[in-house]
Amino acid sequence: MSQLPPCPQCNSEYTYEDGVQLVCPECGHEWTAAEQAEAAAGKVVRDSNGNELQDGDTVTVIKDLKVKGSSLVVKVGTKVKNIRLVDGDHDIDCKVDGIGPMKLKSEFVKKA
Repeated sequence: MSQLPPCPQCNSEYTYEDGVQLVCPECGHEWTAAEQAEAAAGKVVRDSNGNELQDGDTVTVIKDLKVKGSSLVVKVGTKVKNIRLVDGDHDIDCKVDGIGPMKLKSEFVKKA
């Protein structure tokens, strides 16, 4: 019998395979072996086109983004220089000209 990895969320040792997915019966978390290998190698942040992003890159916004708590909007085509990659829901920490510091999701930008 092969040794399956523990659940990455709750560390349960009772994981099982369901096709290509690994499933934790205790917390219900599902993941693939490829996702776990990527997480072990370090988080890779990709833009909307699948290009790998790195600290210091310049990106272009691909969708109008409303700024929470304000009436400002980051328009399509806005270039953001010198990004920093961070952990969390919003992958990119940056400073947008005319708006100031903010966090962006990598799915709404493309590498310039």
